Amino acid sequence: MRAGDTLPPLEIEITRTLVVAGAIASRDYQDVHHDAELARQKGSPDIFMNILTTNGLVGRYITDQFGPGAVLRRVAIRLGAPNYPGDTMVLTGVVEDVQGDTATVRVVGANGIGRHVTGTVTVTAPRTATTTVPEADGAAARNAEARNVEARKAEGRKAEARNAEGRT
Repeated sequence: MRAGDTLPPLEIEITRTLVVAGAIASRDYQDVHHDAELARQKGSPDIFMNILTTNGLVGRYITDQFGPGAVLRRVAIRLGAPNYPGDTMVLTGVVEDVQGDTATVRVVGANGIGRHVTGTVTVTAPRTATTTVPEADGAAARNAEARNVEARKAEGRKAEARNAEGRT
């Protein structure tokens, strides 16, 4: 990763279930996140996503890009246009700075009515060990790369197992 690199976009469908589940998971029981009628009485056209769900989605976006060993060091976001059910939020990111194994990424999440979230995330991603092999020995180079690929897959399987157990 280098400063100026652009991360691939992530499209997230904003469903009623996502909005309500995110609010419940983060123990945010404000009615505007789960009761459409009460949200309308308060001036909103529908329920809308809470900041904690948005924060989690931003974190997911970054860790998906930097791998299962990535550690979020700082997440600083600001909300703008609400995320309503039926819309799509597209997260994008640009690497602003890299210092060793730590990067700062500017993140924007836009939906059909504007920018839902803007901010920066600082993430540390451990470097994958690579073996330097003389180019003359092609078989050794392929074997070293295969070992690196298998190590990355094993890290991913461990992370998935932790997630399945609810231990992220």
